[in-house]
Amino acid sequence: MSLPRHVALPAPLLPFVRRAEESFLAALDGLTEDARPRFLAWPESRRDAFVRVCGASDFVSDQISRDPAMLLGLADEGLLERSLEQGELAATLCSTLESCASEDSLAETLRRFRNRHQVRIVWRDVSRQADLAETCRDLSNLADACIDQAYQWLYRGHREQFGTPTGRRSGEPQHMVILGMGKLGAGELNLSSDIDLIFGYPEGGETQGARRALDNQEFFIRLGQKLIKALDAKTVDGFVFRVDMRLRPYGSSGALVLSFNALEQYYQDQGRDWERYAMIKARVVGGDRAAGEELLAMLKPFVYRRYLDFSAIEALRDMKLLIQREVKRKGMAENIKLGAGGIREVEFIAQSFQLIHGGRDLALQQRPLLGVLATLEAKGYMPAEVVAELREGYEFLRYTEHALQAIDDRQTQMLPEDETNRARVAFILGFDDWTRFREQLDRWRERIAEHFRQVIASPDDEDSGDGEMLAGGEWLPLWEEDWDEASACRQLSEAGFADGQAACQRLAALRDGNRVRTMQRMGRERLDAFIPRLLAMAVEQANPDLVLERVLPLVEAVARRSAYLVLLTENPGALQRLVELCAASPWIAEQIARFPILLDELLNAGRLYSPPQAPELAAELRERLVRIPEDDLEQQMEALRHFKLAHGLRVAASEIAGTLPLMKVSDYLTWLAEAILEQVLALAWRHTVSRHGQPLRSDGSLCDPAFVILGYGKVGGLELGHGSDLDLVFVHDGDPNAETDGPKPIDGAQFFTRLGQRIIHLLTTQTTSGQLYDVDMRLRPSGAAGLLVSSLTAFERYQAGEAWTWEHQALVRARVLVGCPRLGRDVERVRAMVLGRERDLSTLRDEVSAMRAKMRDSLGTRATTAGRGPNAFDPGAVFDLKQDAGGIVDIEFMVQYAALAWSHRHPTLLRYTDNIRILDGLGDAGLLSAQDVSLLQDAYKAYRAAAHRQSLQKLPGVVSADQFQPGRQSVMRIWRELGLA
Repeated sequence: MSLPRHVALPAPLLPFVRRAEESFLAALDGLTEDARPRFLAWPESRRDAFVRVCGASDFVSDQISRDPAMLLGLADEGLLERSLEQGELAATLCSTLESCASEDSLAETLRRFRNRHQVRIVWRDVSRQADLAETCRDLSNLADACIDQAYQWLYRGHREQFGTPTGRRSGEPQHMVILGMGKLGAGELNLSSDIDLIFGYPEGGETQGARRALDNQEFFIRLGQKLIKALDAKTVDGFVFRVDMRLRPYGSSGALVLSFNALEQYYQDQGRDWERYAMIKARVVGGDRAAGEELLAMLKPFVYRRYLDFSAIEALRDMKLLIQREVKRKGMAENIKLGAGGIREVEFIAQSFQLIHGGRDLALQQRPLLGVLATLEAKGYMPAEVVAELREGYEFLRYTEHALQAIDDRQTQMLPEDETNRARVAFILGFDDWTRFREQLDRWRERIAEHFRQVIASPDDEDSGDGEMLAGGEWLPLWEEDWDEASACRQLSEAGFADGQAACQRLAALRDGNRVRTMQRMGRERLDAFIPRLLAMAVEQANPDLVLERVLPLVEAVARRSAYLVLLTENPGALQRLVELCAASPWIAEQIARFPILLDELLNAGRLYSPPQAPELAAELRERLVRIPEDDLEQQMEALRHFKLAHGLRVAASEIAGTLPLMKVSDYLTWLAEAILEQVLALAWRHTVSRHGQPLRSDGSLCDPAFVILGYGKVGGLELGHGSDLDLVFVHDGDPNAETDGPKPIDGAQFFTRLGQRIIHLLTTQTTSGQLYDVDMRLRPSGAAGLLVSSLTAFERYQAGEAWTWEHQALVRARVLVGCPRLGRDVERVRAMVLGRERDLSTLRDEVSAMRAKMRDSLGTRATTAGRGPNAFDPGAVFDLKQDAGGIVDIEFMVQYAALAWSHRHPTLLRYTDNIRILDGLGDAGLLSAQDVSLLQDAYKAYRAAAHRQSLQKLPGVVSADQFQPGRQSVMRIWRELGLA
C-alpha cells in the first residue's frame, strides 16, 4: 500500500501538542542561549512535523523534554529529513562506544543512542517521511548495531579477564555467534519489539592466556549474561531492547549458549515443528558472522526438507489453534497480531509455503515476508490478486502496529479503548476518525482471515457441517475396523467396483503388508485419513478398479514418507488429479510411484496443464540452478532430474487432457531436452575448465567453448516422445595439440574428450531421481570405433569422404542443439555441403532400399513379413507402427531419400530437420503432389499419435493390423512410385 495520507490533527490532540511544546521550550531554556532561537528558526515543514509527532507520541514528547539537545542535534545534522546509508548506524555507534571505560558507561551510552534513534525513527514514521520498509530496516539495523557493538566491547574485556576461548580441535580463537530470530531476523522489527536471540559458539575447548583456564561454554555463558544485561536491564535511561532467549534449545531450562555440534544434534533429534517455523527467519546479527553462516548452513536441512512437507500445515494449524485458545482465554480478539485476520496469519500463510516447498524451491528460502509473497506470486503458488490482498492487508496492519507502539514506546498490538489513543491511531494511519479507520481495518482482517482459511484450514472444515460425515467417511469402517471380507466386498461392489473381491484383496494386502504394519503412529494416522478419501474419489471414476490397482503401489511406496499422504489429504484437488491421471495412464502412475516428489506438480492445475514455451522453460531451469552452489554437483544433478521429471509429467498430463496436441507434445519434449543439454554443457564445461583451464583454437584464442552438441534422430527432428533416448554427436573446433591454460594442462583433444565424457556422465548417471536420458553416440564418425568428440575438420572429412549413405540419411535429421554459435554455423555449412551434392539416383535408390530391407527383416513383424505378406491387414495380425511396411520408418526413409536426391537443385529442402516441414518443402518444389504430401503427413501424425498413446499405456508400438489401412496403402504406393523397393 502507499503511505498513509496526511490528515489534519484532530482537535482532541491539540492540548497534547501545547503541553509538549511548552515543556520542550522550558527545557531548551535550560540549555544555551541560542537553543530556543534555533528551534524557532526551524522551517515550516519541520515545525509542522513537530506538531504532528508530539500530538501522536507521548514517547517523543517525553524524550525531547528530558533531552532537548538530542532533538536539536538530530535537526542540525539533517537526520530528521533524510534516510540513513547502509552501515551508518553501526559506524556511528562504534565510534561512540570508543570512549566507554566501564560497563555502566556502556549501558548508558547504548540507551542514549537507542533513545536518540528511536525518536528519529518515530518522527520520520509519524510524519510520513519514511515508509514501512525504511522504518523496519532502521529498527533492525539499530538492533543489529547495538547487539554486535555491545558484544564486541564486552568480548574484549571478558577476554582480558578470562583469556581467549580456543577450539580444542581447530586451535583457533572462538567468538560467539548471535542469531536474531523472528522479526529481527527478517529485518522487519517493529517500533517496540522484543528481540529474540539464540547464542552459539563453534566448538568446545577452553580459554588460553589467563591464570586459570575456563571452559569455552562457561566463558560464553558469562559473556552472554553480560550482553543481555547491557541490552535488557532497565535504568534511568530506559532499556536498549528487551531480550527474549526462550527460542533457544530447551527454552528457559536450557543452557544459555551451546556449541554448534550441540545445536545441530538438538535440532536433528528433538527439534519441534514450531522451531522449524522460527528458524526460517534466523539471521546472524552479531559475533562471528562467517561462523554464523556455517551454523545456518548446518541447520538448513532441519528447516527445509528435501521432500514436499505438507505435515508443516498440520503443525501450523495446531500452533494457530493454541494461539486462538490463548486469544480467547485472555480476551485478545482486538489484538491485530494474534487475533483472527492478524499479522500472524499472514506470516503463517507465507511460512507454510516455505516449509512445504522451500527444500526444493530455493527461491522460497528467504526471510522477509514481503519477499516471500512476491515469490509466491511469481512462481504461481498463489494468484496475483490473493497476494496483492495479503500484501496490502499486511502493510496496513504493520502501519497500525507501529502507530500503536509509537504512542508510548510500548510493546502492544491491542487496539486502544480510550478515545484519545483511538484518535491518535486513526490520525497516524491517515483517517479522519476512528470509525473510518476501523471499517478499513476490519475489511483487511476479514480478507486475511479468509485467505488463511483457504491455506491453513483442514479440508474437512468446509466439507463437514454439524452432523455431516467427513470426506470418505463412509469408507472408514471398511478400512479401520475388524476386516469383514464379505461385507467389504459387497460395499465395494455396490459402490461401483467391477471386481469387489479383487479390490478387497488389494486393500487387505496393503493394510496387512509389512510396510504398513511397521509404520509409526503418526504415519498410520495419516494413512487412515487418506485411504477413505481415495476410495471416495475412486468410485467417482469410470473404472475404480483400475484406479485402485494403479494408485495403491504409490501409497505403499510412500507409506514411510507419510508427508506425501498429507499432501494429498490436504489438497483434494491434487488427489482428484492423481486419480484421473493414473486412471488414464499406467506410465504416469508408475512415474509418480517411483518419484513421489512429482506429487508437487499436481497441486496447481493451471501450471500442470499449461506447460511453458521454450524460452520460459530454459529460463526456469537456469534460475533453479543459479541458486545452487557451483560446487554442489549432487544437488545440481538432482535439480536437473527433478526438472525433467516434473515437466515430463506436465506434458503427459496435458496430452491426456487434450490441452497439448501431438506436434506440440514433441516440440515440448524436445525443448525440454535442449534446455537440459544447455545446462549440462555449462556444468561440464565449468568442471573441466576448473581442472585443466581453457583450451585454445588454432589461432591461439581461447575456446568459448568451440564445442557443439548435434542432435540426430528424434531429438534432431523435434519428434521426441516419452522415454526417448538422445542420439548425439559432439564436435569441437579447438587445436587438438595445444595445451590448456590451467594448473593441470592437457592437450585440446584430451580436454574435449573429457568434456564429452563429463556430459555423458551427467546425462546418464543413475541417482535417486533416475537418470536424465539414455544417450546413443553410435552416429558419430566411425561409430563406436570412432573418437568420442570429433574436430570440425575430422567431421567434415568423414562426412564428405567416408560416411555411408545411411549416415547421410541420418544427417538429414541432424541439427545443432546447444553450444558455440560460431561453430554451429560451420557445422550447418558442412551438413548443407554434404547433403546438397548431386548423387546418382539409381545408386541412391538401391542403397536406401537395401538399408530399409535390412531393417524390415530384423525389426518388422515376422508373421506378416514386416507388413508385406498377404495377411498384413488381417484383424488377427498386428501392425508395427514404426517398422512395418507403410509405417513411420517408410515415411522417414522417403523424406530422407528425397532430401538426398533433390537438395542439390532445391537447397531449401535442407532448411528443416523434421519430416512434416521437409514434406511441405517437397510439395512447394513440385517434387510430390499436394495430395501425396497431405497423405504422408496425415499418416505420419496418426502413427505418432498412436505410438504416444501406446507409450502412455506402457504398451509396445503395435496395433491391430486392420487399423490405418488406407494410410498404410497410400504410403506403400508412394514408396513404389519413388522407385524404392
